[in-house]
Amino acid sequence: MQDTNQSETARQAIDYWQILKNRYGVLLLTFLLVFLTAAVITYVMPKKYESIALVEVKQIVDIDPTMGGVKGGMGAQMSRQFINTQFEIIVAPETLGLAIDKIQLEARWGQDRKAVLAQLRGIVRTSQRRGTDLIEISVRHGKKAEAQAIAKAVYEAYKDRRNNLESSVRSDQLKALKIELTNQNDRITLLRKRVEDLAEKHGLIFVEDERGGKTIGSTLPLKEKADNDLYEANRKRDAVAVQINKLLAVDQADLIAVAAELPDVGFKEDFVKYEDAKRDLERMLASGLGKKHPDIFMHQNRISSLEDSLTRKAKYAKKALKHSLDILDRKVEGLKAVVEAYQSEGTEKSRGYSEYNMARHEYDKALELKEGLERTYNSEKTKTKLNPTNIIVHAVPQINDNPVSPNVPMNLALGAAVGLIFGAGIAFFLEHMDTSVKSLEDVERFLNVSVLAVIPRDVGVLHKQSGLSPDAEAYRILRTNIEFNRKNPEDNAITVVSGGAGEGKSTTLVNLAYVCAQGGYTTLMIDADLRRPRLHTFFDISNSVGLTNYLTTDLLLEDVILQTPVDNLYFMPSGILPADAAGILNSRRMSELIQDVKQRFDLVLIDSPPILGVSDASVLASEVDLTMIVVQHRKLPRNMLVRVKQAVENVGGQVVGVVLNNVDVRSDNQYQYYTSYYTYYAPTTGDELPKQSSSIESSQLVSNKKNQKEDEDLY
Repeated sequence: MQDTNQSETARQAIDYWQILKNRYGVLLLTFLLVFLTAAVITYVMPKKYESIALVEVKQIVDIDPTMGGVKGGMGAQMSRQFINTQFEIIVAPETLGLAIDKIQLEARWGQDRKAVLAQLRGIVRTSQRRGTDLIEISVRHGKKAEAQAIAKAVYEAYKDRRNNLESSVRSDQLKALKIELTNQNDRITLLRKRVEDLAEKHGLIFVEDERGGKTIGSTLPLKEKADNDLYEANRKRDAVAVQINKLLAVDQADLIAVAAELPDVGFKEDFVKYEDAKRDLERMLASGLGKKHPDIFMHQNRISSLEDSLTRKAKYAKKALKHSLDILDRKVEGLKAVVEAYQSEGTEKSRGYSEYNMARHEYDKALELKEGLERTYNSEKTKTKLNPTNIIVHAVPQINDNPVSPNVPMNLALGAAVGLIFGAGIAFFLEHMDTSVKSLEDVERFLNVSVLAVIPRDVGVLHKQSGLSPDAEAYRILRTNIEFNRKNPEDNAITVVSGGAGEGKSTTLVNLAYVCAQGGYTTLMIDADLRRPRLHTFFDISNSVGLTNYLTTDLLLEDVILQTPVDNLYFMPSGILPADAAGILNSRRMSELIQDVKQRFDLVLIDSPPILGVSDASVLASEVDLTMIVVQHRKLPRNMLVRVKQAVENVGGQVVGVVLNNVDVRSDNQYQYYTSYYTYYAPTTGDELPKQSSSIESSQLVSNKKNQKEDEDLY
């Protein structure tokens, strides 16, 4: 239920936006009237000026002497609490009292201290600049100079109070750090003495390190080296054993292949040459050469020679690996004896080592803590000298010549919002009275013809798209509906018209032709738009020779019909544009052309200019079997659509249906079922439709369609 409501909301939003665009003039006029009224009211309101001081207050860091650094904070939460605390300090009576004294505000205003404090709290505001830790101290007053002087006095009073607090805190922190440093030095002396005593107790040899301390020296590195040597010898022995086992596990026929894959044998390149020679021999035999051919005989001798050489090398490698295994076995046994000797010595001193290492670790940690304390102490002393305060003034109080009250931007924005609301209301009312085409029901109700297909928005040219496009399903629906709506199976000549330019009839024709050709049926496209021909641009084909040349000269069809890169899809360009397009199209040769191509092709699609603009489309509608009207969604009014149909019927044409083009099917709720249909049936692998195995050369026209099976359907 929720999804349904969301879809309905999305569809309504798109409809509302279209209404606003259609009624832009009314919306703009209403907006301007309300906006100007708000501007006049704002102009007559009393004015106030604002002065702002921008400061950054750094939090006083608590030093933890026991850890040699600062205490951990609470992140963003602590920052918010700290900023809120500073807000209260700034407007506290103590701070405002200092500000009053700085500029003698009691005397300037002629009021007692209590009244001045109350008035200050009303005009002094604090806020945090969004996304920062900066504090804004603002003062609003009817006089520019007064606002600036008060803002300056307030931030200076706050700065004085803050400096006094910081000086006291930093002094206490430095004293605590000094005491902790003294205690830590005493502890380090005791720990160092304990380390030296343990070394002497357990007979450990130690030398001076870089810190002035001592570290042990013993036979431990020799034992570790022996362990490493034993490990490496065992690893090499196991690797050689694996190689030998591989060679022993295969028979003579597979010996060469297995030996070539071993990393230490070293005749991989010879084996590759051997395999290449065998493949060359197979290719020569497959080409038809007999076994007694000289080249075959030569390759066989070469293969035999390589095979003998590789066999000898493999046997030698097996012997060499066995010898290496014997040597490694002896080395492993010797190293085991050395390790056992060192092991007995190390066991006796292991306890001493452990006790010594624990004491040495404690000593090292104490040294690290001392170093951290020294760094913190020196850093805090430097900060105190170089930066005696944690308050940074980013902007001293300034006064703007423009008043902040009345809030001109807000008042104008409110006027603009009200103007837009009233304008939108009027626009919706007028839209309610409008009779333009808004839905499939409008088309079918006023024209009494079927909507053959709904084409989604921004569909490109299908034959230029890589892979399979789900959008092709919309044109397959169109193809099927044309078939079901035509009364005579022999009515295969169709012209595509539109009421005006830019409604997508040419793209619709090209994509429809493409899906028909993909189905294995011969399809011819004729560009009969002799005003603005466009079909040749879809296939990057020259437009110099085509329909007009055929109608005005003795050229043959083979000279003007071109095969496109798409199988079964053919194209007749418009040719050179004539001065009298209607006269050329309304000729006997044009009628004969249509009848001829009807017999040669399964489907003939003819592009025409907008039918309400010129007479060419009406001429074509009278010559072909069927006429298909392309209408752009939310563009063509009902009366214009009716005129398009009447223009076709007045010349004896038959309207097969309407294509509703450029529809936002994913956003418009009434077209959601179209989205589901063509997306569900979009192919996932292979071709969209089976293609015929044979192709026709570009220099040859297709054969007469009557040679095909009588029961074969166009779609």
